[in-house]
Amino acid sequence: MTDEQLMKSVDAQKIVREGTKIYDLIKSKYLSEHTGEFLAIDIDSHDAFLATQSTDAIQDAIKAHPGKVFFLVKIGYSAVERFARLKNKRI
Repeated sequence: MTDEQLMKSVDAQKIVREGTKIYDLIKSKYLSEHTGEFLAIDIDSHDAFLATQSTDAIQDAIKAHPGKVFFLVKIGYSAVERFARLKNKRI
């Protein structure tokens, strides 16, 4: 499946809704030492991948869960930076 086909097949609202819920549950673990860094969250496994760059968080998530779409959040910011599914692409 191509990246374009994958993005057309996902429920983006569900990813944002579920990703936000998961982030709300785990953000206290990250706020004090990782503000400004990124978490890529797999909404099915609840796995979270921390990195200083968004692309690194996504790439780590893809390695663990290929073919998935991830919720991406910048720690300590109230708005979602973006959610993304990358396969060797930059955000």
